[in-house]
Amino acid sequence: MKIKELLSVLEEMAPLAYAEDFDNVGLLVGDANAEATGILVCHDALESVIDEAIAKKCNLVVCFHPIIFSGLKKITGKNYVERSVLKAIKNDIAIYSVHTALDNHKNGVNKIFSDALGLINTKILVPKQNFIQKLVTYTIPENVEELRNALFEAGAGKIGNYEDCSFNSKGIGTYMGNEDSNPEIGQRFEFVENEEIKIEVTFEKHLQSKILKALFKNHVYEEVAYEIYDLQNVHQNIGLGMIGELEKPMSETEFLNFVKDKMQCGGIRHSALLGKSIQKVAVLGGSGSFAISNAKQAGADVFLTSDLKYHNFYEAENQLILADIGHFESERFTKNYIVDFLKKKIPNFAVNFSEENTNPVKYL
Repeated sequence: MKIKELLSVLEEMAPLAYAEDFDNVGLLVGDANAEATGILVCHDALESVIDEAIAKKCNLVVCFHPIIFSGLKKITGKNYVERSVLKAIKNDIAIYSVHTALDNHKNGVNKIFSDALGLINTKILVPKQNFIQKLVTYTIPENVEELRNALFEAGAGKIGNYEDCSFNSKGIGTYMGNEDSNPEIGQRFEFVENEEIKIEVTFEKHLQSKILKALFKNHVYEEVAYEIYDLQNVHQNIGLGMIGELEKPMSETEFLNFVKDKMQCGGIRHSALLGKSIQKVAVLGGSGSFAISNAKQAGADVFLTSDLKYHNFYEAENQLILADIGHFESERFTKNYIVDFLKKKIPNFAVNFSEENTNPVKYL
C-alpha cells in the first residue's frame, strides 16, 4: 500500500477543505508515492516521535498539530522544528497533520471533548461560514431523475441530518441553435420552446468540481445552462467548538473537579464562581478565547478551552465561568480517536499509538 492510499483515508476522517485558512494541514514532509510500512499517530511530531517511528518501522507519522506551521527558509537543525523535519527526511518518514481539519469536523476534536465529559444534545458552537454553494440547472423532465441522482451521488443535497435535498419547479425553456449546434430537441435555426424542470441543490464548496463533472456527464443537453451561488448560510455540521448539556446539573466546584479528573488536568485556571449550578457546557479544544462571545450567546454556564490570557477572564462578566484546562489536556483524546478510526478503515495495516507525551507544559 502506498502512502497516498492512506492519505485518502485520512481525508475521509478529516477533509482538508474543512481546515482554517491560516492552518497548514495535509502531507507536510515525504513522498506520497512511497510504499507505506506503518503509521504512528501522535499529538506533536517532535524529534523523539520520529525516533519512535524509526524504532517501530513506521514511515508515516500522523500528527494532530502541524510541525511546520509557518514557512521554513532553512533546515539546519537549529531548533526543534528543523531537527524533527531533518530527521524525518533523512529516514524517509512522511509527516501528515490533521489539525483544524479535524477541529471543524462534527465528530472531531470537540465531539471527542464533549463525549469525554458525557455531554448530550451537542451542536457546533461556531458554525463555519461561507462554505455552502448552490447549483441551479435546467433539464427536460425525462432527464431529471438521472441528473438529480448523479448530483446527490457527487455530494450535493445534504442539509443537516437530511440527504438528497433539492427543490424542483416546472417552467418553459427556449433556445435556438446556430450552424454549429447539435440540439437534443429541435433543429438548427429552429426556435424551440420546451417544458423544463429547474433543479436547485446546495453543496459544500470544495465539492464544486465534482458536482460540475456529474452535471456535465449526466445532462442531456449539448450546452448545459447552470448557475452557482455563494450562500451566506452557516454550516451547522462543520465548525469550531461544541455546546451541550450534562445529564444532571452539578455545582461549580463539583463540575470543575469532574473536568480535572476526566481530562487529567494538572490544574484549571478559571474566572470567578457565580454560585450557580452547571448544566449547559461549551467546549473548544485548543486556543479558544475568540469564541467567548459565542459561548455567552449560546447561554453556556461554563466555557472550557485553553490559552486564555489575563484579560480574557474579565470577559466572563459574571455571565458564565471561563475555564482554561490546558491546551494539550483539551485535545488529550484526539490521537485515540485517530487510531481507532484508522484501525477500523484499514484493519490489516500497522497503526501504532505513540507512547511519547509531547505536552510541553509541566505542573508543580
